[in-house]
Amino acid sequence: MRIFITGAEGQLGKALIKELLKSRQNFEFKLMLTVLNEVSWNSLYNWMYENNLLDERAEITALDITDYYLVRAAIESFMPDTVINCVAYTAVDDCEDHEEEARLVNETGVKNLAMAVKNIGACLVHISTDYVFDGNGNIPYKEDAEINPINVYGKTKALGEKVVCENLNNYFLIRTAWLYGEGKNFVKTMLRLAENNKVLRVVSDQTGSPTSAMELARFIIYLIQTKQYGVWHGVCDGETSWYEFAKEIMRLAGRDVEVIPIKSEEYKTKAKRPHYSVLSNAKMHKETEFGIKAWTDALKEYLDLLKL
Repeated sequence: MRIFITGAEGQLGKALIKELLKSRQNFEFKLMLTVLNEVSWNSLYNWMYENNLLDERAEITALDITDYYLVRAAIESFMPDTVINCVAYTAVDDCEDHEEEARLVNETGVKNLAMAVKNIGACLVHISTDYVFDGNGNIPYKEDAEINPINVYGKTKALGEKVVCENLNNYFLIRTAWLYGEGKNFVKTMLRLAENNKVLRVVSDQTGSPTSAMELARFIIYLIQTKQYGVWHGVCDGETSWYEFAKEIMRLAGRDVEVIPIKSEEYKTKAKRPHYSVLSNAKMHKETEFGIKAWTDALKEYLDLLKL
């Protein structure tokens, strides 16, 4: 299988690289890993070297997905069976002031990939978000739930979803949430703050499903070996608040830090956040044999790896 991964330098991209190259897979593959620019190329190469991941099955190249002709040339040169799009403009608050730039990446870039994939008859895996929902409910959102984003980030990601669904038949559109892996994320931020603070104030009225990038990568690798195309939710099982998430991080990490719950109104952000954006894994459990970890178990695995 020839797999083309965009945004390979990000948290999910690195998780996919690790899972494919370090774990025993039951299929042969070749990877084209694309990054934003030369700086990202050097960064990813050094990371792969440090993690003993340099492999003849994996090649790195720079690619701007907002340029259709570059995208088409790169994909037609490699001729992948599957393209996994991990690129997104994910700075939620920054999107409020840079909607045009966010839309260029989250909609136009996705359309460029979809058109190039369609031209060669390949499959596209596109990653979306819980933020396409308004968060006004109190039960987990299923794949066919009505979307109603409440911030610019969610709106641009919803436009990207529309592009995929309207232009392709062979696609996996996977929504995930509260992702953490190798890079900047909530878990590392909490651990860093705990180094110099004995008290942390964390929002308690936003509920979601913390998701390990490694678990999501495993689910993606499972799906691309099937023909079960369509929309999927891929999050670690269970739900929690940012407050309870932070408490569990401190408990598992053995940090003597007091975590105090606060309301969203006490932690002002430019972009509005959904209060309840839990994604349902019911379809995953019913229609696949993939067993995704509970968020607490995945967090323990992640923290154990950080210690190593």
